[in-house]
Amino acid sequence: MPLLFMEPEPRIVLDPKILTGKPIIRGTRISVDFILELLASGWTESSILQEYPGIGHEDILACIRYAQEIVRSERVFSIHTREKITG
Repeated sequence: MPLLFMEPEPRIVLDPKILTGKPIIRGTRISVDFILELLASGWTESSILQEYPGIGHEDILACIRYAQEIVRSERVFSIHTREKITG
């Protein structure tokens, strides 16, 4: 299986001096996970842009691309168990 490396996303930066190194939107203290949480909670792009005027459409897309790259490069390992797991 080939190793996958993330393409650098210029709008997303990791700076250990800002939010202890969490990925943030360049020039802000707004983290990628915060934007994703807003979207997952049902906020629309327009409501995010209205509430946070320091960011733009391309910043929101950069957050989504960053998350997509993380999930794409995630490795999943199968663990065999004797018991059936039910939800």
